[in-house]
Amino acid sequence: MTATSEILVRRIPFSFDEDIDPVWHSERPEWSHMTNGASLAMPYLEPFLIKTVREALQHVSDPDLKADVQGFIGQEGAHYQNHRRYNEILKRTYPELAEAEDEMDADYKRFQTYSLKWRLAYTAGFETMTMGITEWLIRQRSDLFAGADRSVSSLVLWHMVEETEHKNVAYDLYQDLYGDYWGKAWGLIRGSFHVAWCSRKGYKRMLKRDGRWRSIRSRLRLYRMVARFFFHASPAMLRSLMPGYHPAKVRDPQWVERWASAYADLPEGRIPLLDTSDPEIPARFAA
Repeated sequence: MTATSEILVRRIPFSFDEDIDPVWHSERPEWSHMTNGASLAMPYLEPFLIKTVREALQHVSDPDLKADVQGFIGQEGAHYQNHRRYNEILKRTYPELAEAEDEMDADYKRFQTYSLKWRLAYTAGFETMTMGITEWLIRQRSDLFAGADRSVSSLVLWHMVEETEHKNVAYDLYQDLYGDYWGKAWGLIRGSFHVAWCSRKGYKRMLKRDGRWRSIRSRLRLYRMVARFFFHASPAMLRSLMPGYHPAKVRDPQWVERWASAYADLPEGRIPLLDTSDPEIPARFAA
């Protein structure tokens, strides 16, 4: 079962104010840095995913699956390039993030020496976890993004829209080449928790620099957000282990479709910036 519609690759050149506040949601500094930590991981995680599916593509004969994989590669490539631009600005305030990048780079270079089956299971596992995060971020966007910097909020929510659009691909690719249950289950655990740990490498350093890491109140707020992360990711992870599961059976938030429709009507060259001053954050783009 593969996607029935073309995966659109949107090469959006997000731009960020050079003086952007890394605490891009002033009322949620811990959440800001959790997201920053995830962004820091993208230029290492996503090239790894791309290399893995590109290698697996050599063993695929289904033309529909081949097309889906190419769409996956295009979307993920656009994601990490935009995150990298934002990360370079973050590192001007937090130069110690370069240490975290070195650690992630070493991890993914080591993973690249593992078997294709292991790497593809990691890829499919991470993409499964992402489905739960996407549902959380979109359905609770008012709580998580209202009043926040619109460039960062728009970057994150665009990324989540496209994760939804290519949600089947890594799963279908793993099933086509291997299909065994236990490898997929291990990949789900390994991929999900490793990416979460990579994100922690970043946000811990930023919270330390800000003087928040030793604050009990700040740490409690952070742990509440981490708990929310796992609470919303876990259902997607658990349902993927059920017999007969396929990502295509999961209903997407309607906001995803509305965002895609709004983007289709966007004048050429315009960056799709959401209006975070509106508490509902509707799927239309601010001037």
